[in-house]
Amino acid sequence: MTASHTFTSLQLHPSLLQGLKDLGFARPTPIQGESIPPALEGRDLLACAMTGSGKTYAFLLPILHHLMTRPRGKTRALVLTPTRELAAQIVQSFNDVATHTPLTGAAVFGGVGMGPQEHAFRSGVDVMVATPGRLLDHFRQPYAKLDALEFLVLDEADRMLDMGFLPEIKRILRHLPTTKRQTLFFSATMPPPIAALAQEMLNKPATLNLQRQAAPAKGITQAVYPVSQDLKSA
Repeated sequence: MTASHTFTSLQLHPSLLQGLKDLGFARPTPIQGESIPPALEGRDLLACAMTGSGKTYAFLLPILHHLMTRPRGKTRALVLTPTRELAAQIVQSFNDVATHTPLTGAAVFGGVGMGPQEHAFRSGVDVMVATPGRLLDHFRQPYAKLDALEFLVLDEADRMLDMGFLPEIKRILRHLPTTKRQTLFFSATMPPPIAALAQEMLNKPATLNLQRQAAPAKGITQAVYPVSQDLKSA
């Protein structure tokens, strides 16, 4: 992917291009430039990508492009992600770029009431972004059906493994329709259990950046601030 590529040259839906323009984004990051074309073609994707590399739009943009032509009223895209913070960030990114589209999104995570999340299932938001544990809580209820799902994203798969979510992910897959779906798989590293899961879930995927060593994204400074338990909410 050369530096001359712009979002316009990726032939995304005009409403998404307008959203990107409003956000001040003209050129895709390397992971976006490499991911979006095969994803637009409908291929499965296996990408090594760090937080901060722009991977959220690498999976959101091709999915939203396809959803613009799909019938509304049923959830067709599910993004699985390890933490509520990441789920909230992804939904915010969705809202920012989809502002000129009719598409709807919702976050499903623990620590907040089930009511609005139940409404997201019943109304059939276009894109659902969920943490594994809370999604499985909903799957115990009859309203929680994702039988029209066409797009599945696993974001930060290795982090989900570190947090012990691998059994939950496998249970979630059993709740999803077995008809052909497009799966986009993002992980910063490829430990053997994640490589095995990718092999199980993906069909002839386009693979990106797999030789890259795990390292923080360029231009990102990392800092750690220990906070005592009683201050974490604040």
